[in-house]
Amino acid sequence: MTPLSYLKAPLWLIGLAGTDKSPRKNPILGSERLNTWGLHRKRVTIAAKLASQRRARLADSVDPEHRAFFDENGYFLVKDFLPDEVFRQLKEEAFSQPFETREMRQGQAVTRMTLLPPEVLKRNAALAAAVHDPRALAMIRYAASHGGQPLNFLQTVLVEPLKVKKKDPQSDAHADTFHATSKAWLFLQDVGEEDGPFFFVPGSHKLTPERLEWEYQCSLSAAKDPRSHHASGSFRIRADELSALGLPQPVRMAVPENTLIVADTFAFHGRTPSDKPTVRSEIHWHMRRNPFLPWTGLDIKSLPFLKDREMSMLMSLADFAEKTLKQRNIWRPVGDVTVRSEPHV
Repeated sequence: MTPLSYLKAPLWLIGLAGTDKSPRKNPILGSERLNTWGLHRKRVTIAAKLASQRRARLADSVDPEHRAFFDENGYFLVKDFLPDEVFRQLKEEAFSQPFETREMRQGQAVTRMTLLPPEVLKRNAALAAAVHDPRALAMIRYAASHGGQPLNFLQTVLVEPLKVKKKDPQSDAHADTFHATSKAWLFLQDVGEEDGPFFFVPGSHKLTPERLEWEYQCSLSAAKDPRSHHASGSFRIRADELSALGLPQPVRMAVPENTLIVADTFAFHGRTPSDKPTVRSEIHWHMRRNPFLPWTGLDIKSLPFLKDREMSMLMSLADFAEKTLKQRNIWRPVGDVTVRSEPHV
């Protein structure tokens, strides 16, 4: 260990009781000896138990039929989510004007983040109504097993397989982290089988004995794995490993526009590779809180002066870290651009 490592050690210890997931960045999480003794296994087990208890307290906020489907499969899928007139206005607001935008490239795929701070939502009634829809928020919170305020933004995924040959790392089946967390998409256009749809392994949100053993085995070597995402705690899984865990193969979510999907991304999921250029736009929500909290509320991001500002604040902090600490922000600012314009990164 270097002298700087000793200074970071208290932060690594604190991270054990929070959302830290990277065996490569946190040597305590990456310790083969500690994981042989059961460190990762214990964190996963405790997080799953607490998630189940929190979901029980959030259950009444979700439609019983939708909740039963989620409990079995790990995702919600609701077609014709918004009334036709509201959805028509939503598309008009989303596609007809430029917004402050960030972009990130991962191999063939460019992900565009269109920020939706309060001042933008005030000018766009349908966007605001969709982002704050109480049914969507209830499902997002249930999937994440937490109350509070999710991140939200307009997201566009632009895939360029004819222009860039490097693989999109999100096309590998993976879990985002070691505990329940949610992502949601309200699709603004039809998503066909050949359009690089989201895929999901039904039932893989459950912490079965087979899944727990797989997590344990991954923890023993993840810190040294050449796959950067795997080494950072977003464990990748092969098709043959799914069968060994008693899981089905992934289901492609080819859906019509105005479909809402909410998923627990502790489950295995990813982005289907496409052989043709594709563009997919959606309202996107993301919710991840400390998995070791026993309560569902007390979320500081729900306070009026922070609500809907978190993404903009995170980007500002990341830009500051890039300037002062030389830690590159992967989300590059590209100015005010329309949602479906050509990529800029």
